[in-house]
Amino acid sequence: MPVNIPPLSPEQLLPVSGVTLGITQASIKKPNRKDLLVLVLDEGTKVAGVFTQNRFCAAPVVVAKQHLAQSVRALMVNTGNANAGTGEAGILHAQMTCAELAKLLGLAPQQVLPFSTGVIMEPLPVDRIVQGLPAAVGNCKADNWFDAAHAIMTTDIVPKAASKQVQIKGKVVTITGISKGSGMIHPNMATMLGFIATDAAISQAMLQKLVQHASDRSFNRITVDGDTSTNDAFIIMATGKAKHEEIVNPHTEEFCQLQDAVTAVAAELAQMIVRDGEGATKFITVQVEDGKSKDECAKVAYAIAHSPLVKTAFFASDPNLGRILAAIGYAGIDDLDVNGIQLYLDDVLVAEKGGRAKNYREEDGQRVMNQAEITIRVALNRGTASTTVWTCDFSYDYVKINASYRS
Repeated sequence: MPVNIPPLSPEQLLPVSGVTLGITQASIKKPNRKDLLVLVLDEGTKVAGVFTQNRFCAAPVVVAKQHLAQSVRALMVNTGNANAGTGEAGILHAQMTCAELAKLLGLAPQQVLPFSTGVIMEPLPVDRIVQGLPAAVGNCKADNWFDAAHAIMTTDIVPKAASKQVQIKGKVVTITGISKGSGMIHPNMATMLGFIATDAAISQAMLQKLVQHASDRSFNRITVDGDTSTNDAFIIMATGKAKHEEIVNPHTEEFCQLQDAVTAVAAELAQMIVRDGEGATKFITVQVEDGKSKDECAKVAYAIAHSPLVKTAFFASDPNLGRILAAIGYAGIDDLDVNGIQLYLDDVLVAEKGGRAKNYREEDGQRVMNQAEITIRVALNRGTASTTVWTCDFSYDYVKINASYRS
């Protein structure tokens, strides 16, 4: 079961003025489940995004990146089929679904962004999506975020959504977002799919800066299994309906307020993905500090977070902590002095001066390993840089879930 994710209720999710959402059951992979989502945006809404850096990126990613230069008025998300590894036919299918939704909404096809998630190398069932779109459009409501979070799930056990409000220039600004992801999580930009809407008024240039900042501090700092998806996308939509003065300068209190609030929502969604990692039983925070650069801190953090030996030890609650030292050692820092490193498990000093800490006791390590939430802290003691990565353990269920994913 997911690690410490509180139950989600519709009342927790705040409508964002200028955005409506519609959901339907299109039987894309399985019957009787919500699997098609449409978001309709008021005219004037600004949209920015970041996408997977996997060279084998999915057809909807290719099309969405092309359409993002237009005045975007709608997003369409299907689950059950990734439309990835589908060649030119996949591009055509993504374009066909955009055209169909555009026709229903009175838009140009280029004003629609398509997103897909699910099985790779299977043809997109265009006919089912086309048949389902009228019902999704007819279902559009401002308070449909709860159902929307369900409609984009694949192997997720729980829906992932969050809301926040902040005051900017005396106006209440609302931020609401949803995400999906459970496995195939090691983004180079974002998560498998993430969508955040706000009624803030912000320029296009500042919105792009905001989406990059938020992803770098949230979705770009999570890993479940080290696999970067073909379909990753993180989109922020700003409708401007809050009616405050448009934010056009990053060096203002207003920009910082909005940036902090959006990043907080993104981080909450990203951490939910790790907490709901396929088969996860432990939520693990990896903090690496006192490095020469953020890059080397990230190398160490991800070496630990990706290690199957580390992750299986945490699943077993086994303080076999030499595995963490091994991961630090192969992280790729050529001039690393291992004698200067300190390794902590929560408040317990485990290793220093190249080996086991003098006062470390196995029972202290065991006490921490028995917890559902654990922090690994590594002090490199060679600078002032730091970074944080969130990950989970590997359980028997991870193998079971992925072995039977297509069935």
